[in-house]
Amino acid sequence: MTEKQYQRIVKEMAPKSPVKKDCLNAFWIGGLICALGQLLINGYTALGMEKEMASTAGSMTLVALSALLTGLSVYDDIAKVAGAGTLVPITGFANSVAAPAVEFKTEGFILGVGAKMFTIAGPVIVYGVSASVVYGLIYWITTLF
Repeated sequence: MTEKQYQRIVKEMAPKSPVKKDCLNAFWIGGLICALGQLLINGYTALGMEKEMASTAGSMTLVALSALLTGLSVYDDIAKVAGAGTLVPITGFANSVAAPAVEFKTEGFILGVGAKMFTIAGPVIVYGVSASVVYGLIYWITTLF
């Protein structure tokens, strides 16, 4: 059997992905997460916070809820249905930090939780900080003249 024949057989036997259903689920569940974020911001604003502080508090609440749901093994169930709908918002980032921490807690707090917590999110944090430093330097240099 050639490699082409094998690839053709694999393609025929592989289950077809329900792309339309997956996209719809990602859209409405991701939208619900964003709507929850807006409700939190509106609630914090109604409690007297300034808009910028309310936005920060809303983001922090979403991160805390995501980490809590990850620890309770609920976030994974939601992600199975929503796919990228849970990955894209800030809740996906919180899940990517909390999930390895939960998974490796048996290895201890330092070598398990501490070392594994940033295996997925670490490169994102490093890239984000590095990009902001480069952007800040470019901005500073352009404002000198």
